[in-house]
Amino acid sequence: MIINDPDTVAELQQLYPRYEDALVNNDVEVLTAMFWSSTHAIRLGAGENLYGVDEIEAFRKSRPSVGLARRTIRLEIVTFDTDFGSITLEFERDTPNGIVRGRQSQVWVRLDEGWRVVSAHVSILPAPKT
Repeated sequence: MIINDPDTVAELQQLYPRYEDALVNNDVEVLTAMFWSSTHAIRLGAGENLYGVDEIEAFRKSRPSVGLARRTIRLEIVTFDTDFGSITLEFERDTPNGIVRGRQSQVWVRLDEGWRVVSAHVSILPAPKT
C-alpha cells in the first residue's frame, strides 16, 4: 500500500478549495456534486445526522446561507494508494458571541465519476472556559 502518493495528494489538494468555496458560498449544486450520489453517503453535522445524498442535499437547500465564512486553522490530507483519502481540518468562525472552533473530516474515494466525499463529519468544539 502506498501512503500519500504525491500525485494523489495533489489531486485532493486541488479539489478541496473548490469544496470550501462552495461551502462558504452555499453553492448547493457544487456541494451536492462533490458528494457520492448514493443512499450510502453520510454527513454527520454539528446538529444533524444525514443519511443518503437526498437528505444531504435537502439540508444544504434549507440551511441559512449567511455566516458561513470560516478560517482553516489546520488541514491534513492522507491518501491510501490512489483511490482513497481523508481530509481533516480545524476551523474558526466569527460569530456575534465570539470565535467558534470546529473540526471536519471527510472520506474521499475515487469512483467512476471521479473523486467524491462518501462520508463527512462536522463538530463544534466547546467554548473555552473563562
